[in-house]
Amino acid sequence: MTDLLDTVEAILSYGPICDHCLGRFFGKRSFGLSNDERGHSLRIAHCIGMNRPYSRETEPCWICQDLFSSVDEWAEKVVEAIGDREYSTFLIGTRVPPLMAECEEMVWSDLSLLGPEPLKSEMNREVGKAVSSLTGRDADLARPDIVAILDISGGTVEIQVNPVFFHGRYKKLERGIPQTHWDCRICRGKGCERCNFTGKQYSDSVEELIGRPVMTMFESLGAVLHGAGREDIDARMLGTGRPFVMEVVSPRKRTLGLPDLEASINQSAAGRVSVNLEGWSGRDGVETIKSNKGYKKYRILVEVDGPLPLYELKSGLQALKGVTIYQRTPQRVAHRRADKVRERRVLDIEFAGEEDDRFVIEVTGEAGLYIKELVSGDDGRTRPSLAEVLGRPARVVTLDVVQVE
Repeated sequence: MTDLLDTVEAILSYGPICDHCLGRFFGKRSFGLSNDERGHSLRIAHCIGMNRPYSRETEPCWICQDLFSSVDEWAEKVVEAIGDREYSTFLIGTRVPPLMAECEEMVWSDLSLLGPEPLKSEMNREVGKAVSSLTGRDADLARPDIVAILDISGGTVEIQVNPVFFHGRYKKLERGIPQTHWDCRICRGKGCERCNFTGKQYSDSVEELIGRPVMTMFESLGAVLHGAGREDIDARMLGTGRPFVMEVVSPRKRTLGLPDLEASINQSAAGRVSVNLEGWSGRDGVETIKSNKGYKKYRILVEVDGPLPLYELKSGLQALKGVTIYQRTPQRVAHRRADKVRERRVLDIEFAGEEDDRFVIEVTGEAGLYIKELVSGDDGRTRPSLAEVLGRPARVVTLDVVQVE
């Protein structure tokens, strides 16, 4: 007890201090009391132990400048800053002025205190309790809908709205649409004559066709598409569709019906993109969809130079079935991909018919297998290839992805 009172005496010698800050210096040495109650009790014990009359501190705290007396005011600022945004959970964060942080850290260091609670921790907790009392919402340390940052120096509150995620599958029904927004290569998104001052390399993308109605319904600042791989711009995505997660950036609304959202997207993007929404997701859903490596099935129309008997084609396809393909980064993407050799396996490859003197072929391959180069050989950068085993030039005319697993 004597050591404890000596420590209190040393803390009080720095200058006037509020009960909150006095209690915080012993935050982890007792339980069941608030810092304010703990500080008050220590002050009384100190006065009794030192045989001095008790009196409450009347001068401003030299550490926090009596910050904790304005907890209710800060809570009202938080509620006002959130405004009409829809949310169920929140979290408070505090940006502590450097001088306040330096003052408390000086005491911790000088007196070798064990287990003090930082000012920001108590401020977060106390304002959080006050906001919860005002709004009926709960604080959530793990996944809050909204984070309110208290800027003590500026006297302001900064609101960070965490995204909403949902997942499903999309079909791309039109060729010539990239999966995501591309900035103009000339102006890098600033706008120029080449891009008609749109800042975009392509007028539309799957991301934007899905994202525009999403942004309208959620009243959000953006919508980011995270796909399970991607198809070429000139390829369609048909069949079962490509799995994706949509990240809705800074939404004002959070609880929409997925059937209504799906209907709105499909109506807005009719004939170009369609979606089947499967459920709500989270940040872990994005990580999963990016890390999982499944297989993909393609339906391609192949043109081969010169007359080719069907039995020769089927023999060539048989030679590629189950084979590991060695692909150096294709020339068409070498400007944006690392130059290296990748190994990918052809799981299945079959003849599926003829169209206009060309061959329809279905290929199932590991994720990352470049299909166009599997056919053409890409000037020897892909081996073996269909062109190589046939002994004549071959190329993909059209390509459709029909299954992504």
